[in-house]
Amino acid sequence: MNWKDISVLITGATGSFGKRCVRTLINHYGPKRVIVFSRDELKQHEMHTSGFQSDSLRYYIADVRDVDRLRTAMVGVDVVIHAAALKQVPACEYNPIEAVQTNVNGAKNVIEAALDCGVKRIVALSTDKAVSPINLYGATKLVAEKLLIQANSYSGAGAVRFSCVRYGNVVGSRGSVIPLFLEQSKTGRISITDPRMTRFWITLDQGVKFVLDSVERMHGGEVFVPKIPSTSVMDLARAIGPECQVDEIGIRSGEKLHECLMSEDESRAALDMGAFYVIQPMHKWWVAENWSGGRQVPSGFRYSSDTNALWLTPDQVLALVEPRIWAAV
Repeated sequence: MNWKDISVLITGATGSFGKRCVRTLINHYGPKRVIVFSRDELKQHEMHTSGFQSDSLRYYIADVRDVDRLRTAMVGVDVVIHAAALKQVPACEYNPIEAVQTNVNGAKNVIEAALDCGVKRIVALSTDKAVSPINLYGATKLVAEKLLIQANSYSGAGAVRFSCVRYGNVVGSRGSVIPLFLEQSKTGRISITDPRMTRFWITLDQGVKFVLDSVERMHGGEVFVPKIPSTSVMDLARAIGPECQVDEIGIRSGEKLHECLMSEDESRAALDMGAFYVIQPMHKWWVAENWSGGRQVPSGFRYSSDTNALWLTPDQVLALVEPRIWAAV
């Protein structure tokens, strides 16, 4: 895949992932065109004035809720990375229709525009919270996954292909627990919901690399799941504020003790590809190349943050958060 001949559109491109993806593409891949598609003019202005400037960069003020604007933006586009979403769990619970409008209807609009414009490859970002969801955010992302995967049936034997990438918490992203712990540590007290809680972790750079690799390797209809480490929330709190008092406040509504990136039922259709899993479509009504070279995941396998084979050591936890500590000083 020759990125130098490719035009890329990123929805939600002013978010944590989007900005890092834009910078990575411009600095290391050199695509013909990168379109920043987002609804916030201030964030676009801040991106531009903070150094996000290139002859290949275009800024589109738009919303994924507007399918006509999506169609206009996707003219001549080869790859779409769909990262736009409302992702704060409490905000989605309090504003459920808004969450559906962006996360579900927005995904539908991306599909329709991509089909109409003949975009070759579309990869959507998902989350571990889409697996057996217990909150509205996770439920909307599960629906978005299903829409994207089955959208391949609308393309049929055509060239337009849709896939998803599903991973866990992103270190330092807006709304994640690490910035919260950093702020709390200044007071000498850190609050955690439950000391037993575990989470998957991935850095922004790792997430961007995995998404771009998935764009290159996708056949259409897969959900890509990286093998990433787990850690307990207590270990994170101790790494960020070793001298802080830790207050247990109780698990919040809509939270799980442990997150899951692949359920037992999904594992029946999953292959272990070494550094990642690929969950193949259970219903395939389109022509797509079958995956080869992987190993069938064992029956009943569940990829959960508490039973994960990969765990961060205390030193690795510290290395994970230390750059954020210095950035906050």
